[in-house]
Amino acid sequence: MKVRVRWSVAMRRLLLAAVMFGTVSAAHAADLSDLPILRGSFTDGLSKSSHNWDGFYVGGQFGFATSEIDFSHAPKSMTDFMLRDSILQAPVGGWSLLPKNHVQATGFGAYVGRNWQLYDAVMGVEANYSYMNNLASSASDSMARLIPGETAPTNHAYIYDTTLGGGASLQLKDYATFRGRIGWAGGDFMPYAFGGLAIGRAEVSRFATVSYVKNDIFTDPNSGATSTTVAGTGTMTQSERRANSFIYGWTGGIGIEYALLDCVILRGEWEHVGFSNAKDISVNLNNFRLGAGYKF
Repeated sequence: MKVRVRWSVAMRRLLLAAVMFGTVSAAHAADLSDLPILRGSFTDGLSKSSHNWDGFYVGGQFGFATSEIDFSHAPKSMTDFMLRDSILQAPVGGWSLLPKNHVQATGFGAYVGRNWQLYDAVMGVEANYSYMNNLASSASDSMARLIPGETAPTNHAYIYDTTLGGGASLQLKDYATFRGRIGWAGGDFMPYAFGGLAIGRAEVSRFATVSYVKNDIFTDPNSGATSTTVAGTGTMTQSERRANSFIYGWTGGIGIEYALLDCVILRGEWEHVGFSNAKDISVNLNNFRLGAGYKF
């Protein structure tokens, strides 16, 4: 009888414990269902939105440029004019008298632009100005060649002992580019590429001097001996200088921007610019720049 009583008491205690455990478990389950991670979302404190690149911006920049200035055909148009319609025009006009020079310089400038953002894609337009600090070079040289002349009488031959001298200089003062940009919004960073048109202002000067001695070489048909007489001489000189010569070209490059603050943008970029010839002198440069801007 005592065994049955004890068993009945034990069963009641076990049933009471099971009910209490079930109640506590249900309460814990209700609390867990309120956690954000179980609802499939995070709180605002755990999320980070992308930087907004849309809008107008302005900025300043400092750069280091390397340039190649090709003077090799600088005297060509002047020699073509001086020797026009002569036997000397074609050969002398083809001479590469002057070298290509490599120049390094620093520069600074400013830029202004507008971005439009569509999801992670950023497109924009920008006007960019750079003032170059003493990006200049010059060259001068001379060369002489013997050039066969026009048809001569029997037993005669004309040979021109020709000398070409010349020089040129160019200073790229400043330039502006108008370019389109496309970038990718990667949080606080935005890598981008660009391309467009360029216009530069340069100071250009050059000169050319052509002199010749026309030799008449006679060969004696009997003895075969030769003799030379001077049939003519000539010297021609031309020079020109322009303080502000506008040159046009194209630009392209890549860069990256970093949003230091919502309105403060840092950038670094490489830009290549190829200009058209200025007085038969070609110019191209690579500009490496750092800049800081303000986004409205």
